[in-house]
Amino acid sequence: MGTTLVSVNKEFGFDEDIIPDAAEVALFPPVSGGAIDNSIHPSMFKIEEGDLDLNDLVEQITTASTGAACVFTGMVRGITRRDNPHETEYLEYEAYQDMATEKMKQVAEEIWEKWPSVEGIAIVQRIGHLDTGTPTVVIACSAGHRDSGVFEAARYGIDRLKQIVPIWKKEVGPDGDVWVEGDYIPKAGDRL
Repeated sequence: MGTTLVSVNKEFGFDEDIIPDAAEVALFPPVSGGAIDNSIHPSMFKIEEGDLDLNDLVEQITTASTGAACVFTGMVRGITRRDNPHETEYLEYEAYQDMATEKMKQVAEEIWEKWPSVEGIAIVQRIGHLDTGTPTVVIACSAGHRDSGVFEAARYGIDRLKQIVPIWKKEVGPDGDVWVEGDYIPKAGDRL
């Protein structure tokens, strides 16, 4: 592995940072992936080992004024056709869970800053052994209307999750296994 990231007290650490006494320090590879008022912005951020209930997720981010919800679901792909074509039998996901949920909240805050008309946001990442065809991640955004940025917000959410949320996947196929390393290196601006 060519790069190691550092977290100090569940935030990205950088060369110039001084590590305080009794700090929680974590080291991990680049990821493959604020306070929120739920009365205004219903939300859900979690790492999940079990099945995902898409109806429940949408219900969690629906308000009386919701008229649209955009749900992005990532899946375990059995055959990859682009870049490095190969077969996958299953994926194994791991996460630095405490930091992951905090960074999911940060992704939501960034979405609300860019798309203020987005009402609710759910970000859920599965971990553990996931077979092909299985949903791995859900980003759901709700708003009053479909033209309120929900499509763009969901796209931004999955792209940003893959940049700053500490989640990793091991891809297992007929030729062996490999940890998939992201190419995004966090910057000081990626702190909450």
